[in-house]
Amino acid sequence: MHPLSGNLSEIKDGDLETKIFDLTKKYFMTSNPGVKQQISLMLDTYNEELSKRRQETLAKMMESRDKKLDSLIKVS
Repeated sequence: MHPLSGNLSEIKDGDLETKIFDLTKKYFMTSNPGVKQQISLMLDTYNEELSKRRQETLAKMMESRDKKLDSLIKVS
């Protein structure tokens, strides 16, 4: 986690994706290796948070799905 990232739970998914897009663009615009390293660390932090959110959403969807449909499909 990057020390300057702050509380990521307060950022909406769309805003997080926008930040990732902007930082990626800035990463390729700069030639300073120190700046690239810091941007890379921040990108890793944002991508981890977004991935975690998507995994949680998928888990909730799988728990709440209608399991009756599974019995309708018979594979023989």
